Amino acid sequence: MSEVLQPGLTSTRRYDIDPARTIGFMGDDCRVYSTPALLYDIEVVCRDLLLEHVEAGKDSVGTRIELDHVGATLLGMWVEITVRLVEVNGPAVVFEFTARDALEEVARGRHSRFVVGAEKTAQRLKAKLAKAMAAA
Repeated sequence: MSEVLQPGLTSTRRYDIDPARTIGFMGDDCRVYSTPALLYDIEVVCRDLLLEHVEAGKDSVGTRIELDHVGATLLGMWVEITVRLVEVNGPAVVFEFTARDALEEVARGRHSRFVVGAEKTAQRLKAKLAKAMAAA
């Protein structure tokens, strides 16, 4: 593992809440940032931070998420997601995160990822696909 991958690394990214990130069960006037879209955006911020600090040919996969979605963000607002690397145990890493819009905190939690070799992982996935195709 890279020696620069240490607890304390942070990243913040702002997302505009567009229609694709919302769910409209309360009608179009009350479209809000969906939990699945929030989770995806958190994963992207964590992964991108890791990619800045691991060697070429490495990537990461998500392994666990603890997410408290505590506030609604309406269509047209923005959300800032801040992630902080809090644990590094070999290839296993843990982030804490918060998300807030212009008015309040909307989410907090922890996200675990595992740093992998991209080529080796691709080979493993292709082998699994071949096995699944043969079983079908």
